[in-house]
Formats: sequence, C-alpha cells, structure tokens
Amino acid sequence: MTLPFRSLYRHGFVRAVLCAPVLALAHPRANAEATVAMARDADGDGAAVVLFPEMGMCGYSSEDLLLQAALLDAVDAAVAAVARETAALRPLIMIGAPLRLGHSVFNTAVVLHRGRVLGVVPKSFLPNYREFYEKRQIAPAAAAPAREIRVAGQLAPFGTDLVFAATDVADFVAHVEICEDLWAPNPPSIAGALAGATVLCNMSGSPITVGKGADRRLLCDAQSRRAIAAYLYTAAGQGESTTDLAWDGHLFGYEYGELLGEAPRFAPGASTLSVDIDVERLVQERRRVGTFRDGAMAAPAAFRTVEFALDPPAGQLPLRRLIPRFPYVPDAPQRLDEDCFETWNIQVAGLLTRLRATGLQRLVIGVSGGLDSTQALIVAARTVDRLGLPRSNIIGVTMPGFATSDGTRAAAWALMQGLGVDAREVDIRPLCTQMLRDIGHPGAPQYDVTFENVQAGLRTDVLFRLANHSGGLVVGTGDLSEAALGWCTYGVGDHMSHYNPNASLPKTLIQHMIRWAIATKRFDAEVCAVLETVLSTEISPELVPAGEDGVAQSTQAVIGPYALQDFHLFYTLRWGFRPSKVAFLAETAWGDSARGNWPRGVEPEAYDLAEIKRWLAVFLRRFFATSQFKRSATPNGPKISSGGSLSPRGDWRAPSDSLADAWLEELESGVP
Repeated sequence: MTLPFRSLYRHGFVRAVLCAPVLALAHPRANAEATVAMARDADGDGAAVVLFPEMGMCGYSSEDLLLQAALLDAVDAAVAAVARETAALRPLIMIGAPLRLGHSVFNTAVVLHRGRVLGVVPKSFLPNYREFYEKRQIAPAAAAPAREIRVAGQLAPFGTDLVFAATDVADFVAHVEICEDLWAPNPPSIAGALAGATVLCNMSGSPITVGKGADRRLLCDAQSRRAIAAYLYTAAGQGESTTDLAWDGHLFGYEYGELLGEAPRFAPGASTLSVDIDVERLVQERRRVGTFRDGAMAAPAAFRTVEFALDPPAGQLPLRRLIPRFPYVPDAPQRLDEDCFETWNIQVAGLLTRLRATGLQRLVIGVSGGLDSTQALIVAARTVDRLGLPRSNIIGVTMPGFATSDGTRAAAWALMQGLGVDAREVDIRPLCTQMLRDIGHPGAPQYDVTFENVQAGLRTDVLFRLANHSGGLVVGTGDLSEAALGWCTYGVGDHMSHYNPNASLPKTLIQHMIRWAIATKRFDAEVCAVLETVLSTEISPELVPAGEDGVAQSTQAVIGPYALQDFHLFYTLRWGFRPSKVAFLAETAWGDSARGNWPRGVEPEAYDLAEIKRWLAVFLRRFFATSQFKRSATPNGPKISSGGSLSPRGDWRAPSDSLADAWLEELESGVP
C-alpha cells in the first residue's frame, strides 16, 4: 500500500496511545467496556498500539480477590469480550489481566490484535517488600509450567520471550513487561530490545508516593537510552483502592532519551496520551552503534516473534510530534544554557590544549566582523585568559578587500579593541590587484571565482606568514554548515588553519552562542554591543562589490537559508534519513510559523514544501557530490555535539568521488 506523503506511517513513525481508564475495582465486565471504548477512540486516532495499566481487567489492588474463582472467571470473560469487540480495530491492544495456568495465577499482559490473542506475557519480578505482597497471590514468570495458555477460548503463546512484529510497517516491533520488571537489575525489556523490539511497553499498577514519579521518569529515560528504543509507561489511576495507597495514572513515553509526552497526573477521570514514535530512527541508530549489535550477539535466549499485519491508515496523518526547527539548538532553556556552556568550554579546552602542545603563546586570527570569526575570537580571548596570558598575545587582523563594507570593518575593529587584542589591519587590495594582473585576469568588473578566491587566498597567506613571523598559531573560523555545503575555498581562510575550534559548530548554533555570550554577560557592555551588531549583519562573503541596485553579495541567496540547511544537515548526517523523510520533517517544523521556537523570541519565516524541496536538492548536490574533497583535508578541531562532525578522522568518512543521484532521485520520487 502506498501511503500519502503527509502520513507519518510513510516516514517510519508509529502512533501509540497510552490509557488510564477509571477502574471499576473487581468488576471485569465494566472494565472491559471502558477498555473497548478507549481502544475505539485510539483506533480513530490512527494508533498502532494501545497500552493499558497492569491488572486493568480487575484492578491491581484486588489483593486476595485474585484467588477467587468467580473473579478469575469474569476476567477471562472480559478478555474475550475485549478481543471480540476490538476485532475490527487496527491497533495492537495490550491489556492487563490475572490468568490461571497450571497451579498458579500469573499477572499478565494480554496482547490482542483484530480479535486474536497474539500472546500472553507474564510478570517476571514480583515485589514483596514494603507495601507490596504480590507473591501471596501471584507466581513469577519463571514458575510457568507451559509455553502456551488458553485464554478467551484461544490457545496463545505464553512467556517472556515474545515480541510482536508488524509485517507491513517496517521496524515496528513491540515488547511488553509489567511494572516491577523495569525496577529489576535485569529488566526483561533489555532482552526484548536485543531481540529486535523498538517499542518497549510497561503496563504498571504502581501506587504513588512522593518522589516516585521522578524515579519512574529516570528509569524509563535510562532504559530507552540503553536499549535504543521507545519506552512507554502506563500506571493505574482512578478507581484503584485507596485503603492504604494512592494512584496517579502516570502516562508518559521516551524515545532514546527524548521525552515524547506526559499526561497530567492525578486526573479526575480517564486519561490518555498519544505519542508518535520514530522507529526508523531507532533502527538506524542501532545499525550505527556496534555496541548494540554486540549485545544482541551475546544475548543468551532466543525469542519467539509473533507477526501481525497492522494495515496502517490509508489517508493523510500528520505528525503531532513537535519537530524543533533548530535541532542543534535545544528548546528547553536550562538544557540550552547547559549546551552553550559545554560548547564554549569544549572550544576553549581544545584550543588551549593545542596551544600548550605546540609550546606557542600567540594566536593569529582573521577578523571579518562576521559571525564565525567573532565566535572564534571570543573563544581565543577566553583561552588566553585561562592560560594566564595577556590578550595582546592574540593578533587579530582585519583584511579589507574589494567588497568589504564599512559596517563589518568597523565591527571587526570595535571587537578587537574591546577585547584588548593586538589589532592590526592589512589592506589586501594592492596585493590582489597585482596577482590578478600577473595571472592575466582583468580584475573588476569580471567578478568570477578567480576574482573572489584571489582575495581569500591572499588573506590566508597573510595569516600564515604573520604566524610564522610572530611565532603564533593560526586559529580557524570556518564552521560545520560551510563544510557541509562546501561554501569555503579549498586550502584558504575558512578552510585551512592550524586549529579550528569552530569546526563542528553549525551556523545556527554559532548565532546562538553569540546570543548566549551576550545574555550571560561573558564580556563587558561595549563588546556585547558589538556582538549584537554582528548578529544583525547579513551573512555575506563580501568578495564582490554591491551592484548598481546596492544589493550586497548574499550567501544564503546562493546556498539556501542556513536555518533550513542546518536542519537538512542534522537529519542527513546524524540519522541518515532518506531525503523524502527529511523533507517531511522539515515541512512539519517549518510549514507553520506559529510552531517555530527560536531563542529570545525571534521568529523566522516559514517555508512551504516546494521551497524545502528546492533547497534540500541544493544541499544534497553540494553535500554528497561536490564538497567531500574539501572535507577530506580539514584541520583539527574538537567535536562539539552528538549531532556529528565532518572530520575525515572522526564522524564522517566518505569518498570524494561519490555522486548525489541516489539521494536526488529519492527526493524527486518521494516528495510531491
């Protein structure tokens, strides 16, 4: 089945709905009716899996009632009713029920699909401490006398060695464990993940005490990271007995350490939470992380895979999940501050270590008045501060050329003077004029690549010869975005240096690093005012004079908006997604300007799908086909984030002769 472009199921996502019904304690028929009603709503919402709490057919707090034959008979009838009444529904439905097998009662998760009992998973670890006395009524999974169970008139697989795999939705494989299983030293979900499960489900009774909500989040977060999986959690809510305990109906989900959503706790009635899970992302990461594969090879037990056909919704189903417009810049203020602090210190630590290793005490940096050289200069300033060296040990050089504006030249001088570095100016125009004449180039107005690169090359010569003369180290200024797009001249300024602290910083993060330096008052008011000016300046190489219309050379008019291209870079480099999925995510993030989230309240423009497709094609050509030879010869510089770097010695090893056709063809065929 071919799904429409705007269906989340087409792009490797599945929707899960977590439910906390109002329980009718020890009344299975009523609980079955509530379960069916919520399952129908979830089906209408396009869900692939619906998860209910532990013992949801009768109540976790049933205690010794679990040894009453009448209640257990009613539970079996309730499971049969849920199976029968949900036979026409799409999603996998997981319900909690106490079931008899052999000489014991087991606390189980019953997994249903279209009226069929796909399997029954018993609880492995039974709490029997403080307020818990489960072993009084319940047997652990290890005591199971058989690998099958008859329930709701059907014979179904029974055991903790079950995963449930959709045959028609790639990478959607589910595993379920029950409450205390997660708190054990060896949770069953680890084995489930190693067996291929991408969606780990926990149906929990879990009464609430102060601080326990935070404990649950920590455990589920960690489990999702360790297992490279989604981890979904449901806890019992209203209706459980409050004889000695209370219940909060906690519903939340994590995906590889990212909180997908959390429902309000202590809801007065039934509660649900819908989350969209990127199962393709999880599988991509597992392929990348060899440790996961090694763990799977060492896993001792074989699992049984129960297959089912989901038949995902055929119509459009937009992604509800908020996709950040700026994936390199976290939305949460505290996380953003922490990331900026770490970024700043990684840059400083890298440059400081290199300076110590060389035995040099001077830094040489070209200062243009633009974003990249500004960030590199303030990092250099902090580096010499930490070394106890005077800032005059930094030689800052502004090198006006044929198109240098008064504004950027003034900003460069103001920044160097404000920071107290050894500020110098070398006018490269006479040198450029001579070189153009020597190679037979007519000069202005023939504004070709030679005209531009003569300026870039001579600036580099000045910096390296000045470093030789002064006993200094040339600090690079080129950034990750420029490296990805090949927007740098081979072997010169923004490409070559002795050490480049900006090497792994995308343009959008550099912009915010400068904002962060202002907001946290890393420098005095005079310097911060210059930083504000730099942020408001049009991004331009300033190599070609403005035309008769007065419009200056614009980088983003040629290679695309950096904000959008950084988005494309992140999902291509970090996750290896197909171009059509990158476009789908970009439209989700950028198609509606009201959903944007940009630090300090600055709201950028939105982009429609046609614009996204156009600039993504530019990105793919430049990234895969024309720029690798430049990245293969880049100077050292520290990796900044898990978003990746383009160092040929680190995150990205690729041939310089590759073609972009496969990516461009997928984009053309996959995006309307």
